[in-house]
Amino acid sequence: MRDIGHKVSPHRLEVPEPRDIMQDQDGTRRAITLLEEARLLAPDDPRVAVLLAFALSTDATKYGGDRISEAEALADELDGHAYRCDVTDSDGVRDMVSAIENDLGPVDVLVNCAGFDRFVRFVDTDEDFWDTIIDINYKGTLRTCHAVLPGMTERGWGRIVNFASDAARVGSSLESVYAGAKAGVIGFTKTIARETVKKGVTCNVVCPGPTDTTLIREMGEQGELPAKIVGGLDRAMPIGRMAQPDEIAYGATVFTHDDALFITGQTLSVSGGLTMA
Repeated sequence: MRDIGHKVSPHRLEVPEPRDIMQDQDGTRRAITLLEEARLLAPDDPRVAVLLAFALSTDATKYGGDRISEAEALADELDGHAYRCDVTDSDGVRDMVSAIENDLGPVDVLVNCAGFDRFVRFVDTDEDFWDTIIDINYKGTLRTCHAVLPGMTERGWGRIVNFASDAARVGSSLESVYAGAKAGVIGFTKTIARETVKKGVTCNVVCPGPTDTTLIREMGEQGELPAKIVGGLDRAMPIGRMAQPDEIAYGATVFTHDDALFITGQTLSVSGGLTMA
């Protein structure tokens, strides 16, 4: 992330290594991210703070297990800071951003990857389920972007990477509401990309394919059909296995570099070749 008052550095043309992505000329970078992304986005410079915006809704917290303590432990490992945030709470999101800015300075890179889902046929869902999925996966992204975009445009530099899903691009059985919410993230991101690019802010989307996470393993425990779907994911992947979280996180680093101003409004699938459309 950039220091206040700096514009994009025109002389930096080299392609960075993943762990250099967040390092500015004076060594100061600040970002909102999550656990897996933090490992790639965090540089070795101890002056750099990695912010772990631990984003779980109240309804989803029980599925998060020990992720909060994991976030705090990783923050210690990276000499960074951990901030807990419920992305379904607008006031809470604004308070988190204010705390970050008070502690560490302005936020210039935002990686939105809070998510939640359950495998269920659409006809078996109800409006409470719709509201939960949309509130976390779509409106959560709106809330965090709304909190940081004014500062980014005022300073003339910013990078936003919103995580959607390949389910939004090609559909996914038993994930109808989730796929719709993530499709909304793609459309939203393209629109704010148009609105902010002249201010030095880029907005892009990463669409993960099947990824070996705690959430997807828990989803596979919901019944016979979900278990069958999750059990077949490795076989369905052209590469022969699901992605690891750090492999998905690398996609975010593509968009956060100083020299990436001409990459905005784009959608990158990170799926091991499962989807190529």
